[in-house]
Amino acid sequence: MVRTPSAVFLQDEQDRKITRRILWKLDIHILPAIALLWLANFIDRSNIGNARIAGLEDDLHLKGNQFNIILAVFYLTYLVVEMPSNWVLKKMKPDRWIPLLVFVWGIVTTLTCLVQNFAGLVAVRLALGLCEGGLLAGIVLYLSTIYKRHELQFRVGVFYASASLSGAFGGLLATAIIRMDGIAGLAGWRWIFLLEGIATCLLAFLAWMSMPSNIAEAKFLTPEEREFALNRFRMDYGQQSTTLTPVEDTEKAGISKIEGATVVAKPVEYEEERFEWREVIRGCVDPQLWLTGIAYFGILVSLYSYSLFLPTIVSGLGYEAAEAQLHTVPPYVPAAVMTVVVAILSDRFKWRGPFILMFLPISIAGYILAIAATTDNARYAAVFLMATGVYPSVPCILSILPNNNSGHYKKATTTALQIAIANCSGFVATFAYSSDQKPKYIKGHAISLAFVCLAWVLILLNVLYCRWENKARAEGRRQSNIDTYQRLWDEGKTRAPIGERHPAFIFTL
Repeated sequence: MVRTPSAVFLQDEQDRKITRRILWKLDIHILPAIALLWLANFIDRSNIGNARIAGLEDDLHLKGNQFNIILAVFYLTYLVVEMPSNWVLKKMKPDRWIPLLVFVWGIVTTLTCLVQNFAGLVAVRLALGLCEGGLLAGIVLYLSTIYKRHELQFRVGVFYASASLSGAFGGLLATAIIRMDGIAGLAGWRWIFLLEGIATCLLAFLAWMSMPSNIAEAKFLTPEEREFALNRFRMDYGQQSTTLTPVEDTEKAGISKIEGATVVAKPVEYEEERFEWREVIRGCVDPQLWLTGIAYFGILVSLYSYSLFLPTIVSGLGYEAAEAQLHTVPPYVPAAVMTVVVAILSDRFKWRGPFILMFLPISIAGYILAIAATTDNARYAAVFLMATGVYPSVPCILSILPNNNSGHYKKATTTALQIAIANCSGFVATFAYSSDQKPKYIKGHAISLAFVCLAWVLILLNVLYCRWENKARAEGRRQSNIDTYQRLWDEGKTRAPIGERHPAFIFTL
């Protein structure tokens, strides 16, 4: 029976209504939970900056660059757990593994209030990095198994905006908490770690109660909604969720043949894919991984040094104690707003790199202003520009690899390795701003400026690479990918999806 245009329109309208209802249910159960976890992540990672100007450095008798060393050691353990954590994620299930990581680091943060010297603080920061390392890569991978490719960045943007808010909220919270100085014999900076650590443990429990492990196990959806959600997800990823089955099995499987190949397409469920080292290697040699990973490195030099040293920079502008804490709040507000706005537009236009190319120059202008400024007011204005350019760029770069990779283990490898490469920036960021530079910190600003410029160039190269690949696929110059995949299948070397190797797959810029 041929469907009339009006029938097609009514069906499409009905599908849109169901889609909106499903997305609303998913968002309400997932986004608040992961936003709060990421907020806790940034507060617990960067609250040491607030504790520093509240007396930590003096009480623990830190000397020279010992504070910078404490910041840097966090990344030693942080880097080693990201890829293994993403591989474990599927076995443990995200709704268990992610809250568990958060709960454990909440305990570590709480215990920070007991440290008495430099060595104890080093040990605590190493433990904190070990717990926090798997969170970001795990969240991005988790969201990519729930939402369609061009629904992803809005969700990444919403939870990452909480990183911007963490700077504002952390400053306000620290201002209030240090007023407890002396209560129960604890210094105000110790109360910062104690109370924020306990809050993190509670947030982990709430996230565990709210988050579904995947679409199929989302109990808040009706059976019909779950089936609809799974179908739309598979259709969006198209060839990404496709593997190939030998021709002799087609009649038994009841699957149609792929034209021009000796194999047939068969959907591969998320739960069915098995670990293959070949997929890990494919992820490690992906050009987009290295272009975006090193670009992300450059962006994070700016973002990490900003979040860790903003209280120090602001205190160098003539503000002290509580007044300095409060002045760290306003620069994060436009950054948070623009992070969400850019995320919405990025999904609408299906662009990632182009928005980074538009916003990083705002940060570049901010660093140039900070270096050239002759007044404290101008330097304070500069920190607004730094945050407004960098923070909206991060969800864009985090969405590129999940959009342009497929198969769980290749995606898990690329997203985790991208973040691992990027987080090496912690070793640069933690030493970029040293006490001998105050009050202008020109050297620190110059270092961040150079890395933001490097990031802009690499993102431009990645955009050009994706355009080149898409053009080659449109012109039919990637048809041989099917033959190559067929050979690997016949030789028993892979049972993973063909994924983005399929010539019909279009990369997101």
